[in-house]
Amino acid sequence: MKIVVIGGTGQVGSRLVAHLGEAGHEAVAASPSTGVDTLTGEGLDAALAGAQVVVDVTGSPTWEDDAILRFFRDGSRKLLAAEARAGVGHHVALSIVGMDRTDTPAGYFRAKLAQEDVVRGGGIPYTIARATQFFEFVAQLAEISGYVLPPAPMQPIAVDDVARLLAGIAVDAPANGIVELAGPERAPLDALARRVVGDAHEIVTDPDATYAGTPWTDDLLVPGDGARIAPTTLEQWLRGAAHDRA
Repeated sequence: MKIVVIGGTGQVGSRLVAHLGEAGHEAVAASPSTGVDTLTGEGLDAALAGAQVVVDVTGSPTWEDDAILRFFRDGSRKLLAAEARAGVGHHVALSIVGMDRTDTPAGYFRAKLAQEDVVRGGGIPYTIARATQFFEFVAQLAEISGYVLPPAPMQPIAVDDVARLLAGIAVDAPANGIVELAGPERAPLDALARRVVGDAHEIVTDPDATYAGTPWTDDLLVPGDGARIAPTTLEQWLRGAAHDRA
């Protein structure tokens, strides 16, 4: 199969392209660095020619609320229109577990919810794959929160596990719904951050801490029933990260 990975040169996308190639598929990495821009539409028709599946794992280049919304909502509209012209049969969008479980979603969550709405109404058979937070993102999450975090339960997942699960989803029949992806272990967010950040920063525990105004509720960062559970534990991931730094 020809599978185009939008955001295919990024952290998740590059691993996804590799896994799909190892499975014998023609995996094409598409991103601004390869001449493909979903927000402007540049290069989309050429990249999607002959594709059976498109997997969108793009991340916004900005944290400004209005710009994030335009990136995910308007970029998805252009992408899905190009897929319709190319005859693509399956659109896979990587999203986030829990963002619909709060009445006050942060700007990034609002933008991803808008993206999901576009995908549902885009006319292409689809699967929305909502993943829990990445191990690789825990340190950044702590920084964004000023190193003040609650003991809310979290069930993070390794980026490579996300890529492997997405590779399987891409070649499956479209779910026309949501599939959740999560790691194997659940632990308090503040404790996980201490393990990941180490001695670099002190993590302060505050049960009332928020994420950009979004309360850290007990169901925000964990999957529901029926999630696809990845194998990599925090300890395994930490050993791998230490090996990469050595």
